[in-house]
Amino acid sequence: MPPIKSGKVLVTGVNGFIAGWVAQELLAQGFSVRGTVRSAEKATSIQKVFAAYADRFEFAVVEDITLPGAFDDAVKGVDAIAHLASPVRVTATDPEELIRPALGGTTSVLRSASAPGSSVKRIVYVSSLAAVVDSRRPKPIVYTEADWNETEPAEVKEKGSEASPAAMYRTSKTLAEQAAWDMYREGREKGTIGWDLVTLCPPWTFGPTLGATTPEDLNVSIGTWYANCIKEDHDFTPWSMGPSWVDVRDFATATFLSLTKPEAGGERFIISRSPFYWKQWITIARRLLGKPESGDDESYPEFEIVYNSQKSKDVLGLRYRDMEETAASMIADFKAKGWC
Repeated sequence: MPPIKSGKVLVTGVNGFIAGWVAQELLAQGFSVRGTVRSAEKATSIQKVFAAYADRFEFAVVEDITLPGAFDDAVKGVDAIAHLASPVRVTATDPEELIRPALGGTTSVLRSASAPGSSVKRIVYVSSLAAVVDSRRPKPIVYTEADWNETEPAEVKEKGSEASPAAMYRTSKTLAEQAAWDMYREGREKGTIGWDLVTLCPPWTFGPTLGATTPEDLNVSIGTWYANCIKEDHDFTPWSMGPSWVDVRDFATATFLSLTKPEAGGERFIISRSPFYWKQWITIARRLLGKPESGDDESYPEFEIVYNSQKSKDVLGLRYRDMEETAASMIADFKAKGWC
């Protein structure tokens, strides 16, 4: 399928942290955006953020993304879809709390995009490194796009509500991405779809906020960074290793490139800057805030888990911000809001 160069893109879950930045990037690149929200009230803050693009930004209410036909109206007249609407919680007590909206929402939007008369040419599905990492594989390890999480789906299938909340979340992301690829391959074989698929697997996503007015509004990744690096209110050793990270603005660029580059069609990409130790972020934040250095040894052990994102550089041409730039942007954002 040809990529899109202009037109209208449907961004699902547009009031979310990552989806908001994806919409911002697309609008800045000249696209029109239709964003989905669960209620008109949830569109208020994001409409303010995109006030400068009022002539090219609109929203559609999709109350329950899992219902058959939920996206039928939302996909009308759009040239592409960036699907990001999915729960991000690690406190579920029942796997279906996460699996149903992740899996059902994905299959629902893909079915709507496959309806007769659909104008959709490309779909970018935002998955997660949770669908890549397999906790039982021996370390050290370097993961690539060929890897899939097999352990957590098996654990959740066996244990149900007794599985860990983290396993439930990772399973929801894995099953949803696999379902997207299954629908794509089946549609291509039968000749029933007019779109191609790209999936992106990001890690922890950091960067400045869009629309947040209090620290309580922050999503899981930014809220954790704020607590650990600004408030230094962490209940773990600062040497704890994070899985990996990416600047949200780089991820938004990756989504734009995935929609517009011909060679991205039918591909899966790891979108990741690097693994990290929280101590690295804390040290950078303290320096930028003018706080005393900790005096600790600043050498770091080798990382046991690495995600190879070279494909995103080679195919998409993506370039990644470093920790200093991202931390500086976040702290400037927090200072402007009076949070630090």
